[in-house]
Amino acid sequence: MNTTQQSLYERLGGQEGIAKVVDVFYDRILADDTVNHFFKNTDMEKQRRHQALFISFATGGPNQYTGKSMTKAHEGMNIKHEDFMTIVNHLVAALKEFNVTDEDIQAIAEKLLPMEKDIIEK
Repeated sequence: MNTTQQSLYERLGGQEGIAKVVDVFYDRILADDTVNHFFKNTDMEKQRRHQALFISFATGGPNQYTGKSMTKAHEGMNIKHEDFMTIVNHLVAALKEFNVTDEDIQAIAEKLLPMEKDIIEK
């Protein structure tokens, strides 16, 4: 199967590949003092699992995500646009570590960036 026939989910390596990206993503976030405070009271094992399932669903994989809505999950966190963009940049960097193409990174961004309105200043 060539890459034009594969779903974005498949090009990312399926659930296993996405879980690896998510691990690097959260390692980067937790090392960043400008945003790691958002996760200080978070069960990171559960968070990593939920994020991997969410990204899998968002990229065309099976719908196994059963977490809260974006608005509910971020309620009371008071995330600003700058925080959101810092986290997006950590995701982009994690994807690049796994040699994800710029085209696929753009496709992921197009799915995730519209969610900003449900995340910031909640």
